[in-house]
Amino acid sequence: MVELHQNMDKFEDLDANMYIVSNDQPEQQLELYNALEEKMGHSLPFVSDPEMKLIEKADMKNGDAAYRGYALMDTNGNIVFNKVNDHWGEEIDKTAEDIKKEFEELSN
Repeated sequence: MVELHQNMDKFEDLDANMYIVSNDQPEQQLELYNALEEKMGHSLPFVSDPEMKLIEKADMKNGDAAYRGYALMDTNGNIVFNKVNDHWGEEIDKTAEDIKKEFEELSN
């Protein structure tokens, strides 16, 4: 239960907003948000992208679905980094390391 919350602690020192971007319907997103919060004690806000415009902009579109992974967007709305990785959660230490490295480069 504490795993997601502990994993999110790896990002505490980043001055960044974090979201889950999904092309699911808002009702489905709410169900997933609630399930994550109930199971893990923490969730992230969802951004609804039914037309997959942001997903495509992040180069994360995979046909009618989105790849699993993560991306960074600068304050101007430009995607500056993305990584497709189905196992980003299982590899959270490497994920956090990659994101922090890219974030630091963006901040300089």
